[in-house]
Amino acid sequence: MSKELRQRLTMSLLGVVMSGAIVGLFRTARLGVDPFQSLMSGINAVIPISFGTLYMIVNALLLLFSLLLDRSKIGIATFINLFLLGYVAEYSEKGLSLVFPAPSLPLRALLLCIALVLGCLAAALYFNANLGVSTYDAVALVASQRQSRIPFRLCRILSDLFCVLLGAALMRLFGFGPGRAWVMSAMPSPCSGLLPTRRWTKIRPTMSSHSQAILPATNMASARSSMGRPIRRSRSMSLSQVPI
Repeated sequence: MSKELRQRLTMSLLGVVMSGAIVGLFRTARLGVDPFQSLMSGINAVIPISFGTLYMIVNALLLLFSLLLDRSKIGIATFINLFLLGYVAEYSEKGLSLVFPAPSLPLRALLLCIALVLGCLAAALYFNANLGVSTYDAVALVASQRQSRIPFRLCRILSDLFCVLLGAALMRLFGFGPGRAWVMSAMPSPCSGLLPTRRWTKIRPTMSSHSQAILPATNMASARSSMGRPIRRSRSMSLSQVPI
């Protein structure tokens, strides 16, 4: 295994572990979660089994979608996400509930803010590694590439909206909780660009089709210039949301 691949695997693993911890923070804050976790919370209300196990089952079903229609989106990071994120989220929430058994509203708001900021960093790590996308991210990517009328951004908005509405319907909570999901869905894309990734500028994996669909134009320009000539200066790189 090359040094570059080890670094990329480390980035993917850290991104997934951080994403799981972030889900635990969201669920502890009880002020809303990201769109996909809104759906997962709704399903968990109907099927009250271990959250980690349920997350793995749902993502395995979504994985079949990608395997049947476009396997290029699947990589080793996809399986790290599938088998690890749900259990990290479950035990993070349990640990936080022991530390904060009855969090006040200001503390819950603080936990929400911390989760939002960490979500940007987790997205930067996960997508810079470029070792596959989550099964949920692959749905919008495949849908946008199988037809030309609906662009990727609109496909992602529609899939997020579907998750929020279905999750709210399953939980019968059409109030503040699901609504906060849009904060998480909107914030990582612009805010992750504020995070420096100078330490990883020597890691230059080939830009695959799913990375080109996800990364904003500023990040694509930086990546292309690095493959053609040495980088004279290192700026922050922006990336879009995580599949939590």
